[in-house]
Amino acid sequence: MRIEQNYPLDSHNTFHVPARTRWFMEYENEEDLNRILRDEYFQESRSLHIGEGSNLLFINDFNGIVLHSAIKGIVLTEDASEFVLLRVGAAERWDDVVAYAVSNGWGGVENLSRIPGETGAAAIQNIGAYGVEIKDVVETVETYNQLTFEKRIFTNEACRYSYRYSFFKENDHDPYIVTHVNIRLQKNPEYKLDYGNLKDALKDTALSLQAVRDAVTGIRRCKLPECGKLGNAGSFFMNPVISGGQFGELKEEYPKIPSYPLSDGRVKVPAGWLIEQCGLKGKKQGNVGIYDKQALIIVNYGEATGDEIATFAESIRQAVYGKFGISLVPEVRYVQ
Repeated sequence: MRIEQNYPLDSHNTFHVPARTRWFMEYENEEDLNRILRDEYFQESRSLHIGEGSNLLFINDFNGIVLHSAIKGIVLTEDASEFVLLRVGAAERWDDVVAYAVSNGWGGVENLSRIPGETGAAAIQNIGAYGVEIKDVVETVETYNQLTFEKRIFTNEACRYSYRYSFFKENDHDPYIVTHVNIRLQKNPEYKLDYGNLKDALKDTALSLQAVRDAVTGIRRCKLPECGKLGNAGSFFMNPVISGGQFGELKEEYPKIPSYPLSDGRVKVPAGWLIEQCGLKGKKQGNVGIYDKQALIIVNYGEATGDEIATFAESIRQAVYGKFGISLVPEVRYVQ
């Protein structure tokens, strides 16, 4: 177990904003976690559990305890004729899990290549890309109740997954800390190549799991900045879902508006397209700006504070609402 006081969080958030926490605690196993949760000082303190910090924006210093998992490991727990089950520690880098699966010929997560963050946070966020979400492979999620200290295993259904959402993101129930994620992968993969740029990238390539991973990695490298070079949190806003009627009205005014119809009649519209139509792609304001290759990415070009980034993000929201009547919702979690 590791305990630090007045600990800098610059390396624990991919925006690289300068922030500190009163205490930083890192545990390496479930026994250490249980010990921390039962500690009287911890119970009386404000606390925040983080992964790699790829979905966080620290507005200022955190007056409490930041908790981080160091539980790693990828263990094959079932090897059936058509599938395998893997038990993955919450602190495993998600892209390492994808690489491991692909190298063994197990399909289901190759479209989720090069997404930053740790596996526990990935299951909480329900990460997704190129027509695939982590919910498609999650079998169960192992957790500890932060208030009762009880271990609970959530089935996929109990996680209540939907677009960028899971049960764990709600605040109206006891908080749960993810320790392991159990995923089911296929030995005879079914490829999902519906997204145009992915299909185009593979049109002259022999189809394989590695080919899909390489294509996704190549696309993301072209469109997204390296977190180590330009501070960012990936997609800052969620793609808004609007009614079919509202989309029809927008379609009349903007015939080329891209869209993804949903089964319930609603329509998902790319937030990046909306931002770009407002003329904001590449816009800079001090140390903050929109990435010039992808309008959905807000970047820290220098020594931006969390407050500067949040203020800039709000200006984007107002511009999009003023032009389209659509309210963008941040995918990034603000911490203050």
